[in-house]
Amino acid sequence: MARITGAKCRVCRRLGTKLFLKGTRCDTVKCPIEKENKPPGQHGAKRVRLTEYGIHLREVQRAKKMYGVLQRQFRRYYGEAIAKPGNTGEYLMQMLERRLDNVVYRLRMGASRSQARQLILHGHVRVNGKKVSIPSYAVQAGDVIEPAKRERSQKIVKESMAMKKDVQIPSWLKLVEEQVVGTVVSLPTPSEIQVPVESQLIVEYMSR
Repeated sequence: MARITGAKCRVCRRLGTKLFLKGTRCDTVKCPIEKENKPPGQHGAKRVRLTEYGIHLREVQRAKKMYGVLQRQFRRYYGEAIAKPGNTGEYLMQMLERRLDNVVYRLRMGASRSQARQLILHGHVRVNGKKVSIPSYAVQAGDVIEPAKRERSQKIVKESMAMKKDVQIPSWLKLVEEQVVGTVVSLPTPSEIQVPVESQLIVEYMSR
């Protein structure tokens, strides 16, 4: 995962859209995008006209930063997507959404994708009853995701779910809050993937 060590809000402001990098803060009025949506820096308010190449590159950067993947891994996803019949962009976004760290985040078990990744790496997450410590693990329809039975794992996940209780879970996922168990009902369709990214622009950039 592309770890962001600097100010995460600056990344969102630079790319001009909310990427939900800081967990619950992104859902409040404290989010800088809500208050002042302009690039960071002394001359951030200065109008900059992007070239066609810049517009395409920005979409790639948005997807990479949002899902936390580096260029090499992103290119591998694109290679798999272009080898499949049908819409390359839609299949690419589906693969990114199927990442285990993203699914844990979508189920509200992690306040952000970076926290969800940490939970997985530290062995707090179970898939179909087995420990999976690979954040890029691709879930399948019917998979059951839940925290480990130990007290610490349950506590961390329940705290996150309480903080994100007002966030709606996608229709391709199901969460039983009382049992703290999530299920992948089906693989996400294009209409169910609601992210501020234009997949067609990414395909046009990657196919250069």
